Amino acid sequence: MSASGGTKAIVAALGANLAIAAAKFVAFAFSGSSSMLAEGVHSLADSGNQGLLLVGGKKAKREATAEHPFGYGRERYIYSFLVSIVLFSVGGMFALYEGYEKIKHPHEIEDWYWPIGVLVFAIIAEGFSFRTAIKESNELRGKQSWTDFVRRAKAPELPVVLLEDLGALVGLVLALVGVALAITTGNGIWDGIGTLCIGALLILIALVLAAETKSLLLGESAGADDVAKIREAVVDGTGVTRLIHMRTLHLGPEELLVAAKVGVPQDSSGAQVAEAINAAEARIREAVPIARVIYLEPDIYSETAAAAGPDPTKTPGGAGAH
Repeated sequence: MSASGGTKAIVAALGANLAIAAAKFVAFAFSGSSSMLAEGVHSLADSGNQGLLLVGGKKAKREATAEHPFGYGRERYIYSFLVSIVLFSVGGMFALYEGYEKIKHPHEIEDWYWPIGVLVFAIIAEGFSFRTAIKESNELRGKQSWTDFVRRAKAPELPVVLLEDLGALVGLVLALVGVALAITTGNGIWDGIGTLCIGALLILIALVLAAETKSLLLGESAGADDVAKIREAVVDGTGVTRLIHMRTLHLGPEELLVAAKVGVPQDSSGAQVAEAINAAEARIREAVPIARVIYLEPDIYSETAAAAGPDPTKTPGGAGAH
């Protein structure tokens, strides 16, 4: 996986979650806290999620084949979508079930120092993981807000790790509050309420991740900055006189398909057109290196046809081309 895939952040989160999961299950065994059990399953699910992200990154590196001529870049989107399913089913639904059972059959928390100590340790470890994810994301985020970064990032791994770590930190605080209230009041219902809150939080994060990765799976165009760079690079004023229409599509986080119809001088020979197209492709790749698959169709632009509007029998955006 490339650097933009956030491998460092994924590995940091994986190590932290495995250690935290073990500690939480030990705390549950000694204290009987349902929050600890729900949080332990949450951390175990997160560990599996990071494993899925690493597997997706490895599979996406495979070379294109005759059956998959555009390569396997979208494997990363598929595995990120699987993460949202795991987070929803294993993490969120299990926590809701445990919370309901705890409220229905409450009991006091025994050996309270186990869950409290583990939760404090987990908050510190998750904070380290979250800090690593933020640092990795800042290298790509630029001037975007965090909301825009999560919504518009073409590489899904960093947004997934960011939301998982954020959810884990908030969940740990909820668990700490629930356990503390259960210990203070002697009423185990508070532990169950904390567990329900953790489940609702995990399901909310899973739904957000599912919506974002679904958009990537359907196929997103290049970002506005890349589109502007491509438009500027296509036309040189001599060999290519104008961009008639263009479509872009992400084949993967770091692979972009560009298809465009371009105007060429009416008196150009076949050799001149071929040279102009090759030069335009080179300019596009220099301006946007991830534009690896480029199809440019030369055409003669007509002001009269353009003024008449688009022809419904032709491809969208093809007005003025003959």
